[in-house]
Amino acid sequence: MVDFGYDISNFIDIEPLFGTMKDFEDLLDTAHSKSLKVILDFVPNHSSDQHEWFQKSLKKIEPFTDYYVWHPGKKLEDGTVVPPNNWVSVFGGPAWTWKEERQAYYLHQFTAEQPDFNYHNPTLVKEMHDVLRFWLNKGVDGFRVDAIPHLCEDQRFLDEPLSGTTNDPNDYDYTIKTFTKDQQLTYDIVKGWSEVLAEYNGDKVMMMEAYATIPLTMKYYHYGASFPFNFEMIANLNNQSTAADFKNMIDTWMSNMPEGATANWVAGNHDKPRVLSRFGPRTRAVTLLTLLLPGVSVTYNGDEIGMEDTWISWEDTKDPQGCNAGKNRYEQMSRDPERSPYQWDATISAGFSSNSTTWLPVNKNYKTINLETEKGEKDSYYNFYRSIAWLKTAPSVKKANLVTNLLSHNVLLIARETEDDESVYAILNLGGMQETVDLVNFYNVPCGLKVYYSTDNFNFKTGDFLCQARNVQVPPYGIAVLMKH
Repeated sequence: MVDFGYDISNFIDIEPLFGTMKDFEDLLDTAHSKSLKVILDFVPNHSSDQHEWFQKSLKKIEPFTDYYVWHPGKKLEDGTVVPPNNWVSVFGGPAWTWKEERQAYYLHQFTAEQPDFNYHNPTLVKEMHDVLRFWLNKGVDGFRVDAIPHLCEDQRFLDEPLSGTTNDPNDYDYTIKTFTKDQQLTYDIVKGWSEVLAEYNGDKVMMMEAYATIPLTMKYYHYGASFPFNFEMIANLNNQSTAADFKNMIDTWMSNMPEGATANWVAGNHDKPRVLSRFGPRTRAVTLLTLLLPGVSVTYNGDEIGMEDTWISWEDTKDPQGCNAGKNRYEQMSRDPERSPYQWDATISAGFSSNSTTWLPVNKNYKTINLETEKGEKDSYYNFYRSIAWLKTAPSVKKANLVTNLLSHNVLLIARETEDDESVYAILNLGGMQETVDLVNFYNVPCGLKVYYSTDNFNFKTGDFLCQARNVQVPPYGIAVLMKH
């Protein structure tokens, strides 16, 4: 639990803190009985230093000797031994730690307690195949693969080029990750995992967590992943982004994706500030995009009720990325604010716990922002989310094509059109000024558009029928969904 379970000491068991294997099997059975699928987080880059494999590797016990990345280091003229290169850990500081017992350094791209596996070792590759098979034999439906770009390293162990953005050799941004990310062997390993999944009947999903360029991200499709997460809304868009920026993001992903592949849209996750905290008044528009665009919609828990980041004091900080940054920089590095407890209701600790204190503090706004309260509010974030999520399941949307258009500098239109069935048009004002737009200039929209959803201050409301689509007054940050029957 150095990194909240991402430091795994046994890949085929359940941490007792969370329950037993029987508990997991019951969870799986119950989920499947309700037509829900269960996807596990697979953490293949490293293990805990408490793992039996690492302890035996440390002692050079075969076949574990080279399960991890070891290096004797560089010997200076005065006889001092130093790390082999300038590689930096994601969490800050050198990516190498010395072990007297083995007289060598081991690589860890994350904390020192998380030694990196050596995927140049075919026996280790087979071990990880067997880990996947263990859980697939239990009946899991697939995997979300953690931190995949870091999986393999260049075995020449050369210094990485300096970025020039900082002079601090302990800052992760000190170097350009030429030799520690996005290696070809990583994609080859992914291909092997896809072949393991193919051994099992039914659709097994493999989602890749990859922050990379578009070409490098798209390669995961070609090597057998169901999809790499589309982090463009997280990495490259913010509350200053224009309608053109959003259109370009959508068009770029769709045009670069292999033919027949499944798109996906991610606005938030456990590593970045919450959607509402990043996008402010644009948040409903962003959520609408994630739900209405073709393919898989990924929602981080709490974003469907409009949870916000929670301010966490230095004393309450738990995230190693924040703790390692120190008191003066923890707020810009910690991921704790987006990880505060889920807000179920207005009772003690937001219904997350019967205790008055929790591992991370509950957001102070839980009395009004919670699932139970929002269920009863007609225009709550939860009910907005539900209505658009339901629309995503409509057959007409599932088989509709996608057209994106700029109606003005600030107003984006997303069209999901079919020849025979109803089509859907979403109007999104990403600016702070009212705009008047004309759909007829872009589409042959007939009389009889039904307003499926709209925020306040349009010149129509939810449930109305429009006999024409000229002079649509779009309020600041307003969104509307229109359906053609």
